[in-house]
Amino acid sequence: MSKKNKPIWGTRISKRTPGIFEKVSSSIHIDKRLYKEDILASIAHVEMLNRQKIINFKVKNKIIWGLKKIQNQIIKKQYLFDYKDEDIHMSIEKKLFDIIGEDAGFIHTARSRNDQVLVDLKIWMINSNNKLIKMLDQTIKNILKIAEKNIYTIMPGFTHLKNAQPISFAHYILAYVEMFSRDKQRLINNFISLKENPLGSAALSGTSFNIDRNFTTKKLGFKIPTGNSIDTVSDRDFVLEFLFASSVCAMHISRIAEEFIIWNSDAFKLISLNDNIVTGSSIMPQKKNPDPLEYLRGKVGSSYGNLYSMMTILKGLPLSYFKDLQDDKKNVFESFDNLSDSIKVLNEVLKNFSINKNEMLNLANKGYVTATDLADYFVKNLNYSFRKSYQITSKIVNYCEKNKKKLSDLSIIELKKIEPNTKDDVIKVFDLKNSINSKKSYGGTSFENIKKMIRKYKNA
Repeated sequence: MSKKNKPIWGTRISKRTPGIFEKVSSSIHIDKRLYKEDILASIAHVEMLNRQKIINFKVKNKIIWGLKKIQNQIIKKQYLFDYKDEDIHMSIEKKLFDIIGEDAGFIHTARSRNDQVLVDLKIWMINSNNKLIKMLDQTIKNILKIAEKNIYTIMPGFTHLKNAQPISFAHYILAYVEMFSRDKQRLINNFISLKENPLGSAALSGTSFNIDRNFTTKKLGFKIPTGNSIDTVSDRDFVLEFLFASSVCAMHISRIAEEFIIWNSDAFKLISLNDNIVTGSSIMPQKKNPDPLEYLRGKVGSSYGNLYSMMTILKGLPLSYFKDLQDDKKNVFESFDNLSDSIKVLNEVLKNFSINKNEMLNLANKGYVTATDLADYFVKNLNYSFRKSYQITSKIVNYCEKNKKKLSDLSIIELKKIEPNTKDDVIKVFDLKNSINSKKSYGGTSFENIKKMIRKYKNA
């Protein structure tokens, strides 16, 4: 192996590494997307070294010039990423030697790849967190537009996929605003650990050089330096937090995708998907398949896998750095890409489906969905306990089922045969709109509640 092709650490290792070891040890095909963050952090590092009189002004400027030249080459796709360079950090440092010569050797003063990779990854994750938050903001706006148009759209709420109680479609869809708002908050919470600057922890014990970690912290947009150098290079809690937040968000997307798949089916027909978000069949000319929704439902599996993978990697590791941690970036990048794409797909779906209001209303008129309203009526008007009211209502539902009637088809005479104390005004409880509007408890489905919640979300 020529001197030029040897790894930077190759002076300590006398024999050539077998090809398969080089291949599995290399992560440059994954971490090359950190090139901007690596160059940004390296520039801050050498500026700090110069301020602390560890390197001179000329060397600092030379290194920064070389790093910016490398960045331009990468942007213009004039840069060769070679897996033999092992990772993006070594690749850039090696290229810097080619451009400015031996002065490139000063760049790694008072730092290690152990803290270097962490500062790069954290900067990338901060930016990526912000991107996901903005994308979820758009998702929430799309849902609010749908809700505003469907406050008075009546549908059955389901439990166990069986008709349960009448609700407004707006109330249903606003449930996902709550979910995605929590997803946003989880991503925001991640900033607590992401805002701690690892640079300066070096390999595991800190450094003997008189560095200024507060300078690089401020320069790179962090809040504080990390407090313990051993914990710093060992820590991947911030990775787990991101992977968990991504997994939960992917799960929420999967849930709405599953419901839309069911509702779009020929069995339900509650919604219709526009042609630009469906695909056809290779053999059945009539088919319009909800493939984008199925994509969303499926992608949560890989998000879970990345989370479980990282937790398994970490569970038996002693403190400090080990090669096992190499997969942290792969898991983070893949989960980010999957979630980012999933949110984009979901936003397209939300803009390209229509609600079959008549089908929703027809379905809401099935399944005795106002039975709970009837039981509540007996409690309020006859002063019965809820359990007694429940038993009476069950008898009435059984009567309807036996006689193939809806609750709204019953006459006062029929109701009084089962419960003699029933009053004539009981009929109003069978009206779907009345049922919905009666749910005025905070968070309930009444039309006024929904309007208030939409205003609240818009002002959030």
